[in-house]
Amino acid sequence: MGTGKNISGQIRHKITLIGILCLIVIGSLAQKLQPPANPAQDKNRVHLEQADSLIFNKILNPDIQVLLGNVRFRHGSTTMDCDSAYFYDKTNSLDAFGNVEMNQADTLFTYGNVLYYDGNRNLARLRENVRMENKGVTLFTDSLNYDRIANIGYYFDGGVIIDQENELSSVYGQYNPGTKIAIFNYDVRLTNPKFTLYSDTLRYNTATGIADILGPSTIVTDSSVIYCTRGWYNTRTDQSELLDRSKVVTKTQTLTGDTLKYDRKNGIGEVFGNIEMNDSVQKIILRGEYGYHNEQTQYSFVTKKALAIEYSGKDSLYLHADTLKTLSDSTFKMLKAYYHVRFYRTDFQGVCDSMQYNTKDSVLRMYKDPVMWNEAYQIYGDTILVYMSDSTPNFAHIKEFAFAASQKDSLQHFDQLTGMDMKVYFRGREVYKITVDGNAESIYYPEENDKSLIGLNRTLSGFMDIFLTDKKIDRMIIYPAPQGSLTPVELVKPADLYLKSFVWFDYLRPSDKNDIFRTVKRKEDTPIYKGKRFKY
Repeated sequence: MGTGKNISGQIRHKITLIGILCLIVIGSLAQKLQPPANPAQDKNRVHLEQADSLIFNKILNPDIQVLLGNVRFRHGSTTMDCDSAYFYDKTNSLDAFGNVEMNQADTLFTYGNVLYYDGNRNLARLRENVRMENKGVTLFTDSLNYDRIANIGYYFDGGVIIDQENELSSVYGQYNPGTKIAIFNYDVRLTNPKFTLYSDTLRYNTATGIADILGPSTIVTDSSVIYCTRGWYNTRTDQSELLDRSKVVTKTQTLTGDTLKYDRKNGIGEVFGNIEMNDSVQKIILRGEYGYHNEQTQYSFVTKKALAIEYSGKDSLYLHADTLKTLSDSTFKMLKAYYHVRFYRTDFQGVCDSMQYNTKDSVLRMYKDPVMWNEAYQIYGDTILVYMSDSTPNFAHIKEFAFAASQKDSLQHFDQLTGMDMKVYFRGREVYKITVDGNAESIYYPEENDKSLIGLNRTLSGFMDIFLTDKKIDRMIIYPAPQGSLTPVELVKPADLYLKSFVWFDYLRPSDKNDIFRTVKRKEDTPIYKGKRFKY
C-alpha cells in the first residue's frame, strides 16, 4: 500500500511539473507575441509576431527560441515569414527556414529557402533559390546579402536580374531598389531581343534602361559587333555613346573612332576623333576627325583632315579633301571629294576642286581646275575623266579644253600638246598614246642619238595621234592638212617656247602620301581657262 501511494505521488508530481513547463512555454509565447508597449522606443528590436508553436528551454538553451508553423517577425517596416525559425532575442537576430519571405513596405519582396538576419546590422543573408522582386525587376540567385540601411542587395556566386527589356547575368552583382541601379562584375552578359552585350563591368539603371559600360565589352547584333571599353547604351531607345577608341564591325565595314554615337533604331552613327571607316569589299578606307553614316541610305561623309585610301591594287591611292562622301547602291559605291582635292599614288597624282569616283563604271571624274601627273607628263583641262581598270588608270579623257606637257630637260623645253578633246592612254605606269580631236596644236623637241635636242617642232591641225616609246615620241599622225615648222634650238625665241595655254604646275604636285595634306594655292597670275575660252 505504501508503494502504491508513492507511485501515485510521483505521477501527480510529474503532471504538475509538465503543467508548470507548459505554462512557462505558453506564457513565454504569449509574452513574445505581445506587441511592445512603446513601438517607437523599441523600433530597433526584432519582434516575433506569430507562430503556431514555440519551444523554449530556459535552462538548457536560454538564448534560443524554436518556432514552428506560420512564423512571422517584424523589424521596422519589414516583415519576415517562414515555416520555422530560431530566434535569438538576446542578439536581436534569427535564422529562418522554409518558404522564407521578406516584405519591405509592400514594395520590395524577397524569397528564399534560408534567411540569416541580424537586426542590429540590418543585414539579411538569404540562401537557396533566392528571388528579389521590386516593381517589375526580379533578381535570381542562390546567395544574396541585403543591407537594409544601404538598401543594397548583392550576390557573389552568380545571379540574374530581369526587367521588361533585358536579362543581365554576372558572377558578382548588386542592386539598389531605391536608385534602381544595378552593378555587375565578371562574366557580365546583357541579353536583349535585339543584341547581346558581354562585359567585364557594367552599371544598369532598371528605371531608364541605360547600361553604363565601365570595362572591356562586346555588343553583338544580327548585323554587327561593337567593341568598346567605356560608354553607355540605352536599351529602350537603342541610342548609345561609346568612348575610348570603340570599334563597330559589320559584314563589309569596320568603323573606329575615339567617340562613337550610334542610333540603332534609325541606323545613324556619328564618329569623333581619329576615325577610320574601312570597307573591306570596295577596298576603301576613310579617315578624318568627324564622320557620319546612315545605314538606311548607305550615305557617309568624313571631314576635318579627311583622307581616303583605295587599296585594291599593288599601290594604294591616298586622297585628301575638305569633305569626303560615299554613297552605296547594292554592291557599288560612289566616292565624292569636295574642295582642295589632292591625291597621290606612286604612278599618278592629281589636284582639283572636286572629284567623284564610281565603282560601277570605275571612272574617276575631276572637276574645276583639274591637274593630273603621270611620271614626266602633266595633264590638265576643263574636266578630266580617268577610266580605271583594276584600280589602275586605263586612259584619261580631257573634255572641252585639254593640255598635256612633259619636261625635256632642266631648262625651259617642254613637249606640249593641246586641243578641244584629248585622250591619254596608259600602259602599266607610262603614257603610250595621246589623241587630240579639234584644234590640235603641239610643240615637241626631236632628239639626236646622244639625246641632244635638234630643234622645236611646232604643228597645227584638226586632229592628231601621238605614239610614245620609252617616254619619247615615236611617231605622229596629223590630219587633215597639217601645218608645221622646225626651228633649230639656237634660233628659238623665248616667245616661241610655249603654246598659249601652257602652265607648269610643278609646285602643286603632291610628292608623297603625306604631301596631300599640304595647303597650296594656284599662283595669282595663273591663266583662267574654261572650255573654248582661254584668257590671260
